[in-house]
Amino acid sequence: MKKYIPLILCICFQIQLTNAQLSNQNLQVKTDKGIIEGFIDENQEVAQFFGVPFAQPPVGDLRWKAPQPAKSWKGVKETKEFAPAPMQIPVFGDMKSRGKGMSEDCLYLNIWTPLQQEHKNLPVLVYFYGGGFVAGDASEPRYDGTNFAKEGIVVVTVNYRLNVFGSLAHPALSKEAPYKASGNYGLLDQNAALIWVKNNIKEFGGDPNHITIGGESAGSISVSTQMASPLSKDLLFAAIGESGAAIYPTMAPVSLTEAENIGIEFTEKIGLDSLKDMRAIPAEELLQRYGKSGRFGFPSVIDNYFLPNSLPEIFKAKKQAQVPLLAGWNSAEIPGISLMQGKSFTEENYKSKVKELYPNNYQKVLQLYPSGDKAQIRVSATQLASDRFIVYSTWKWLDLHLKNSNEPVYRYIFDKIRPPLKDTSKVTGLAGGTSEKKGTENKPKPIGAAHASEIEYAFNNLNSATEFTWTKEDDEVAKVMFSYFASFIKNGDPNLKGLPSWPALQSKEKEPSFMKIGIETEAQQAKHDNRYLFLDRAYQKEKKK
Repeated sequence: MKKYIPLILCICFQIQLTNAQLSNQNLQVKTDKGIIEGFIDENQEVAQFFGVPFAQPPVGDLRWKAPQPAKSWKGVKETKEFAPAPMQIPVFGDMKSRGKGMSEDCLYLNIWTPLQQEHKNLPVLVYFYGGGFVAGDASEPRYDGTNFAKEGIVVVTVNYRLNVFGSLAHPALSKEAPYKASGNYGLLDQNAALIWVKNNIKEFGGDPNHITIGGESAGSISVSTQMASPLSKDLLFAAIGESGAAIYPTMAPVSLTEAENIGIEFTEKIGLDSLKDMRAIPAEELLQRYGKSGRFGFPSVIDNYFLPNSLPEIFKAKKQAQVPLLAGWNSAEIPGISLMQGKSFTEENYKSKVKELYPNNYQKVLQLYPSGDKAQIRVSATQLASDRFIVYSTWKWLDLHLKNSNEPVYRYIFDKIRPPLKDTSKVTGLAGGTSEKKGTENKPKPIGAAHASEIEYAFNNLNSATEFTWTKEDDEVAKVMFSYFASFIKNGDPNLKGLPSWPALQSKEKEPSFMKIGIETEAQQAKHDNRYLFLDRAYQKEKKK
């Protein structure tokens, strides 16, 4: 530390210190690799450590290898700024990095912990960002852990490798790996971060035996795979999933052979003829070639290491983490126009699309997702598109865990539509964020909560999305959702005095209970699970072909 800054000795977050004592001073914590120095938030309530290394930089010979433990250092490492984002191409308008640029050297995590540490063994939340495994960053403001830390929870957000850097499989990579497989590097990064948290979080006031993992979209899919992985399942206390699981047709893992063949085709297409060439190409050029290739990421892999089987097979064998699970989805995950592929919401167009998708079952589908006037067709198209996109896989994950675990399972549907944008010259994007209006383009009024729109509510971070005209109504919904999540992280049970009772799912319920979170938050009985049962049968047949 600098000569004239008072040094705080033995800060292990196990003694109580007053705000006055800590004002404008730096915090030091000893990790298993060396001492790091963080800082206090402006309100003197939360200690923060940004850009903490949990693995060696995955560069050079470590590109496309499982993460290696970070090397020890001497002296004090400052951890006061977010690390660069992982290598990625801008895809989603809602992603706002607080780090400096992007880099292949990206394996860092961030920690928020209560400043007053009279209580030891605090619950821990480790959160994985979304972004389709092609984009995202642990520094995004919407994932800021300050509010959870104020509630007595230690929060960790984790960078993991993305796109070609995080998921490429190739026979040459499999041959050199000690476990004789390749791919899944981003998922292995998450596992390495969990191991780091297990080994170090006690020094930050956290309980290493009380780690809840959470995530949204690709982050939720990540949570489902970490629950299934033999490498991670014993590290967990509970799990939260917001829209998504690695279950067909939503980003399900493929066989190693299929993944390697995709890798061969890709590397040949972008002109990389050998493993030496693959590792010699600069990261920026590799990213550019990946972007020009037209690929949207790479699948995860059944590698007999991180994932020994598909998720349904792992859960049916009861080999997943036996922990409480809270998961759900949003009421309008994806617009109905995506199903219609640009065609108008007429009965003729809708029925034609349904027949195209389900030539042998279209009449059943029309019963489950009925046609009618334009408004009804828009609702049905939205429901069918959302179910096919990500709702079914989330439902299946809940159903599998309910049937193959004695732990409580809680289901929700988020139904709060975000308020209008402040800037009327812009429109909202698919996964949040904004884009410029095209001419006189006017989007129709939303009929439900869009994909990713719940994140700011779950973290009570509405102020992180300054483009929206938030109202008192939004504040109230955020407080409720945040309180449920905080209670679940602490207790493995979302129920909290003063909030509507949230019943756990019960096996063999014809109309399962779920919590509708919105302007009117209340427990309801599911009336449309026959849709998911139909899709379940349809996808089983589809996979056998």
